[in-house]
Amino acid sequence: MQSIKANGLLNPITIDQNLNLVAGLHRLTACKLLGLDQIECHVVTCVDTDHARLAEIDENLIRNELEALERAELWLERDKILERIGLRAQSGENQYTKKGGELISSPSKTTQQLAQETGYNKRTYQLGKQIAKNIDPEVKEVIKKTPVAKSHSNLLKIARAGTKEREIAEQAEEKALEAGRQQKRLEQEKHEKLAAEARAKYKEQQLMALQSTTAEIEAKQSVKLHRTKPSFEEKHSRYKASPEVNIGDEWMLERHLVYCGDTADGKFVNKLLPSNASLAIATVSSPWNHDYLVDEAHVVAVIAREGQIQDFCTRHRMPLRFEWILDNTYIGVYSRKPMLKPEKPIAIEGIEGIVSYLMSLYTKAENFVLAPFLGNAEVLMACERMGRICFSGDKNLENVERAIERWQKWTGQEARKENASYA
Repeated sequence: MQSIKANGLLNPITIDQNLNLVAGLHRLTACKLLGLDQIECHVVTCVDTDHARLAEIDENLIRNELEALERAELWLERDKILERIGLRAQSGENQYTKKGGELISSPSKTTQQLAQETGYNKRTYQLGKQIAKNIDPEVKEVIKKTPVAKSHSNLLKIARAGTKEREIAEQAEEKALEAGRQQKRLEQEKHEKLAAEARAKYKEQQLMALQSTTAEIEAKQSVKLHRTKPSFEEKHSRYKASPEVNIGDEWMLERHLVYCGDTADGKFVNKLLPSNASLAIATVSSPWNHDYLVDEAHVVAVIAREGQIQDFCTRHRMPLRFEWILDNTYIGVYSRKPMLKPEKPIAIEGIEGIVSYLMSLYTKAENFVLAPFLGNAEVLMACERMGRICFSGDKNLENVERAIERWQKWTGQEARKENASYA
């Protein structure tokens, strides 16, 4: 409205031969609100359903409840329709033409104009179309109705994942089409196979990026919940003081198990562990007798200081899949099965955030998580907040007492000893 009031209608609206609006709903609405009773327009003849679809898209774009993914898809579709009907300026084309020696505005629209019509800047508009164009259709269906669909920045991360594989697929598809036109059947089949393989890898990379992005969102929510302090009543009235613990004790913290002793001994490994844990999170310790973890959990994440992971790998037989650096913390990820490494950036801070991210990435609600070293009970508390079941332990009884006390303060419940000490 301010632009039209100051400069007039620089880009006329477009209507069909029946005076139905084709493009320019925002400009038309602004002119009506300014009280104008006549404005310039371009008249086009509708020969198909493209113009009707344009009007529908323009109506949808003014709805505030559109998610970022829905909006990006509409931008891309609108662009393609305008190009088909000759209302989209091509790259390098001058948006002004001469008529009788006078410069007049061309009916074709530049990216800048299209962005202004949607109410966004040119860069956001271009990135939105990149999102709609570059995310695999099946991945889009997974994204829809999730928190990721609402975030432009998170969608952009996914759109940029697997870029190399997508480019290989597109090049192979072009070569397959050319071979088909030349009736070179064997060459066509070769390029079609290459394109299909690249597309599959491209999709896999984007699904991994979606999984990582979702894990990042959940981790941040978990850390935010962690920072929410219990009330005074929860801290001082709803639980008893930390109980006395002894070597050999087994404590149940509702669904979680805490073992007082060496988590490399036979009792913990053979009698207490579940058979199908999704994740184990451990820190490098000396001595280390926990290579068994890779056979007990689908994924093992070892948290270490700089330089420790390489030395750790040379001394132990767990199969390393990749090394990460998250918030200046080194993490080795081990598994018996091949794994993809999520692409950076991953905006996670602190041990609580890293633990929550790993848990979100590699587990689901009700999954088992192993913590062979309690530390400050980061894994135990993350399991409590995120609905996982923790099997943990430590031969340092101070760590056990601290973990039980922290859990009791947070939940307001009382830990229960399952057996008598055999020490």
